[in-house]
Amino acid sequence: MDQFFGSLADCEWPATPPPYSAGLLSVLFQIERSQWWTPEELASQQFRQLNHVVLHAYRTVPFYRRRFDELRLDPVAVASPNRWADMPLLSRRDIQLSGTDVHSTESPTGHGPTKRSTTSGSTNQPVTTISTGLTELFWRVLTLRDHFWHRRDFSQSLAAIRYVQTAKSSNEMRKENWGPATQGVLTTGPAFLLSIQSTIEEQVRWLLRTNPGYLLSYPSALLAIARSLEKQNEKLPALQGLRTFGEILEPECRAICQKILNVKIVDMYSSQEVGYIALQCPEHEHYHIQSENLLVEILDEAGQQCQAGQTGRVVITTLHNFAMPLLRYDIGDYAEVGEPCPCGRGLPVLKRILGRQRNLLTMPDGQRRWPLFNAGEWPEELPPFFQFQVIQRSTEQIDVLVVRDKPFSPLEEATVRRYMQQTLGHSFEITVHVVEAIPRSRTGKFEDFISEVS
Repeated sequence: MDQFFGSLADCEWPATPPPYSAGLLSVLFQIERSQWWTPEELASQQFRQLNHVVLHAYRTVPFYRRRFDELRLDPVAVASPNRWADMPLLSRRDIQLSGTDVHSTESPTGHGPTKRSTTSGSTNQPVTTISTGLTELFWRVLTLRDHFWHRRDFSQSLAAIRYVQTAKSSNEMRKENWGPATQGVLTTGPAFLLSIQSTIEEQVRWLLRTNPGYLLSYPSALLAIARSLEKQNEKLPALQGLRTFGEILEPECRAICQKILNVKIVDMYSSQEVGYIALQCPEHEHYHIQSENLLVEILDEAGQQCQAGQTGRVVITTLHNFAMPLLRYDIGDYAEVGEPCPCGRGLPVLKRILGRQRNLLTMPDGQRRWPLFNAGEWPEELPPFFQFQVIQRSTEQIDVLVVRDKPFSPLEEATVRRYMQQTLGHSFEITVHVVEAIPRSRTGKFEDFISEVS
C-alpha cells in the first residue's frame, strides 16, 4: 500500500502534500492521462510547447538568434511539424565552440534556480549544460512514473551501485528515503548507496549485508554481481527488482540476471544533458519515449525520420529547459524504432538502444555496422572468463582484452581470434590480451566495444 506524505498535522489519510509535492503530483496526474493519447495528439501538444521554446530561444539565446537570422528562418514557422526539419541539427561541437552563447540571457525566474553540469566526456567531447528547477521537477515526475509503471513496493529498501562524485571514505552511505523524487511525496524504505569504483567482491559483500528489495546499477556491474553470487552459491532473498542505466543492456545480461537472481531487469535510457529519454514499458522489454518532456527524432543518414525496424541517430529537443534550450540536439546515440506498443500507450517506441557512434565497427572498405557480442555463445572449448572488451585500433587491427585468472594457451588464443574474426565478419589482425581488470570510465560506465577509428 502506497503511503503518501502529508504536510498537515493529524491529517494522515488522504494525505495533503506540501506545495512542491502537490505540483509534482499534478504533473504526474496529467502525464498518466497523456500516455494514452494517440501519437497525433501527443505531437500536437509537443509542438504547442515547442513554439514557446523556439520563440524564447530566438529572443534570448545569441547562438540561436544568429542561426535563425543567417538561414533566414522564421521561428514561428519553423516550430511546426511541416517545417521542423528545416531547423539544422545541433552538435556537441556547436555547444563546445559557442560557450555561453548557447545560454539564455533571460532564464524565466519562475523556473527555479539554475544548475550547471558537465558530461563525462566519454565521447572525447564533454559538454556543459544548464538545467533549472523546472527540468528537475520533470526528472522527478518521470522517476515516479517509472516507479508506478513497474508497481514497485515503496516499503522496500533500495540499493544503488553507481558513480558517487563525493564518496565518503567508506564508499557507501545510507539515507532514509529513496531519493529526491519520492522525498516529501511518498514514505519509502531506506536507500543504500555504494560507489561503482568498489570491487565486485566488495559489492557482493555489501549486498549480502544490506539485502535490498530493489537494486539499481550498470548492466555490466549487475552481470558480474550475478555471476559472483552464483559462484558463491549465495542469494539476495529480499530482492524484488533490478534497474539498469548508463550502458547498453544486452539480452544476455537480462537472461543471466533473471536466471541467477530470479528477478527481471527494468532498463532506462537517459543522458546527463536531457534527463530521461525513454523508459522501459511495464509490459514489454522495449522503451517508450518520454514525449511529454522531449521531442525525440530517430533520423537516417539522409536526415529522414526512421520507420519501424530502421536504425538511426537520436536527435532530441528539450521542451522545458529555457535556461539552455537544446533544439534538434544530435546526442551521438543510435536507436532502432519499434512498432506501436500493444500496451495501448501512444508514446513512441524504441525497440533497442544501440549506443554511440564510437560503438560502430568500421570495415576496411569504410562501411560501418554494429558488432554484436554474446559471451554465452563463445566457443565451448574456451575456459570461462570474467569480462571482455574489444577495441578497434584501425581498420585492420583489433585488440581483445579478456579478464581471467590465467593466460590462454596458444590453441585457446587462436580460438579467440577465429571467433572474433567470424563475429566481426572480416579477417582482422586480432591481438588478445589477458588482463587483471578492465577500467571503467570516470563515471563508472563500461562498453564491450570501442572504436578508435574516426
